[in-house]
Amino acid sequence: MAKTDGEIVIKKYANRRLYNTGTSTYVTLEDLATMVKKGEDFVVQDAKSGDDITHSVLTQIIFEQESKTGNTLLPISFLRQLISYYGDQMQMVVPTFLEHSMKTFADQQTQMREQMTRAFGETPLTKNLQMPIQMMEEQVRRNTDLFRQAMQMFSPFGAQGAPAEREPKKAPDAKDLDELKDQLRTLQTRLDSLGS
Repeated sequence: MAKTDGEIVIKKYANRRLYNTGTSTYVTLEDLATMVKKGEDFVVQDAKSGDDITHSVLTQIIFEQESKTGNTLLPISFLRQLISYYGDQMQMVVPTFLEHSMKTFADQQTQMREQMTRAFGETPLTKNLQMPIQMMEEQVRRNTDLFRQAMQMFSPFGAQGAPAEREPKKAPDAKDLDELKDQLRTLQTRLDSLGS
């Protein structure tokens, strides 16, 4: 696909065909997915009304990618959670949070690629870095925790499924402190005997 100067406009016709006005060719959803991966920006317009339908076409690409490959990016628990926010008071916060999370994830992936290249040089691994599963899971855990914390801050009644109130820790009593002091003295005596 040739890149064009300025914004690439894709027209979608009633017969569901997509036309790239920059290259004067018909394209498929797969072609649009490739353009996204290459970082090419485009807008999809309804050919008859001129309405911007980019969002629905990108959503359709995600649907096809999820159903075509065995490697889904969107776990069922995430999809359920996302659906639950439609119509919720948090609906307006979710897009910004997800956009920020994906940008952070992409920035961290770029930093990791650069660090791997510096450490190991140009290798197939560093050119097409697939992050180790453990690191991705850790990032997902951190993002999920941040998301839960954000939801708890905005929810006046506390987040659903929030951990139960923990009992406050008891201050150690005098007996506990005396036992600790005895153990420290014993350790100090042993260290002194080892040093001499």
